[in-house]
Amino acid sequence: MWVLKRAEPVAVAVALTAVVTAVLWFVRQTVGGEQHLVFFYLLPMALVAVLYGSVPAMLCAAVATLCAAYFLYDPVYSFYVADPLDWGELICFAGLALFGAKCTADLLQPTRDLSRRHPEPGA
Repeated sequence: MWVLKRAEPVAVAVALTAVVTAVLWFVRQTVGGEQHLVFFYLLPMALVAVLYGSVPAMLCAAVATLCAAYFLYDPVYSFYVADPLDWGELICFAGLALFGAKCTADLLQPTRDLSRRHPEPGA
């Protein structure tokens, strides 16, 4: 039973990334051109960070970066990215996503009462 509880955040992160990838791939195929679609992964990644914490959100960011490189950048269906500007965009997205996942998860943690751990001076 504990295995299912620990696997749930990973499964949700990967499933959510797969759904967003399918939608973004469809948009890329119908609209065409360069739209910087990779940044649409930030919203589901933030949702995973809110629900499950920073580690599954960071996994979501890593999987999203790989999915974007494979499905959204030319040449499609290859991890090779032809344009150096697209590499820069992927690197900026990965950094922003990892930083955002950590900050979102940390901001939503319950505040700890630090007064019990460190008494006031002179008390």
